[in-house]
Amino acid sequence: MLKNKIAVVTGGAQGIGKSIVQKLAENGAKVFIWDVNEERGKQTEKELREKGFDVTFMKVNIGDFQEVNESAKKIGEIDILVNNAGITRDKLLLRMNETDWDAVISVNLKGTFNCTKAFLPSMLKKRNGRIVNISSVIGLMGNKGQSNYAASKAGIIGFTKSVAKEVASRNITCNAIAPGYIETEMTEKLPEEVKKAYIEVIPLRRPGKPEDVANVVLFLVSESASYITGQVINVDGGMLTA
Repeated sequence: MLKNKIAVVTGGAQGIGKSIVQKLAENGAKVFIWDVNEERGKQTEKELREKGFDVTFMKVNIGDFQEVNESAKKIGEIDILVNNAGITRDKLLLRMNETDWDAVISVNLKGTFNCTKAFLPSMLKKRNGRIVNISSVIGLMGNKGQSNYAASKAGIIGFTKSVAKEVASRNITCNAIAPGYIETEMTEKLPEEVKKAYIEVIPLRRPGKPEDVANVVLFLVSESASYITGQVINVDGGMLTA
């Protein structure tokens, strides 16, 4: 499906990102894993290469505009960009400091801008490309203690819709995915009462898996989704319809 396609997945060393990397590689793409965690990045690269997949890890801080551009130049033209990297610094607003706010906005929102801006020129030149930005249901519904995270993820949705309109004439699509409660190392650390509360508001009564998000990414970057752009697809077990 993705033979001869080149993809970049940010935050691809673990969790949802790792699942996306594997899904794209399984379908024939050459995938560059961008992550700040060098140990996990190299581990993921080794693991997937042993399975026969064409993946390469690059240590990149996506919040650094210059570093992103220098790293992008090393790769050259790509066909698929998945802006997945994200962090949390959860605190109630009254306890949140400037560093907590800036760190989350820098990685989640500015990082999405940095990477898209770096790779977009080559997509425009070849008149083809697929961009998928990973937002969150929190960006749609908000959540106490996550004003910085919610703002960053809501920003990604507005960014996605705007970019989609700017690049559609060049056969480039730009869509967002809003995952709900997905089982990852990050959510595993949540208190049991918090996990239970999440499940109670999910109509399917279970958490999602990273593969659930990866499957939607695969669809959006395929030719089957060539007429879909500027959309936000919730992968949340019905959470926002509850």
